[in-house]
Amino acid sequence: MSKITTHMALILALGAASLLAACTQEQQNKISRSIQNWTGTNGVMEVYAGEKLVRRFIKVDKVSTALGTDDGKARAYRYGYGVLDENFNLEVDPGEKKVYFEVSDYSNTVFFESPR
Repeated sequence: MSKITTHMALILALGAASLLAACTQEQQNKISRSIQNWTGTNGVMEVYAGEKLVRRFIKVDKVSTALGTDDGKARAYRYGYGVLDENFNLEVDPGEKKVYFEVSDYSNTVFFESPR
């Protein structure tokens, strides 16, 4: 790198650090979550009917909140993409494909990072 490029990179890094330091803890958490959403995680979404596991999605990048088209307000469901784990073994088996899913805020769901 040239001296000018290195100097500009240093200035940008210091500026970003200064802005982050000026943010409240809640703003920092929002930034962290947005970075995590952008980079993705190896998530698992489980859906329960009472105590019984009825659906499991694996290799979920992120779960997003739906927003209204006209009002921009959060809707009462989440959506994402993941592989439907039909036999609940936490592995992608032949025939199991990536699908779009939606879950209501009122459903019993658990979202977590895959243990594998």
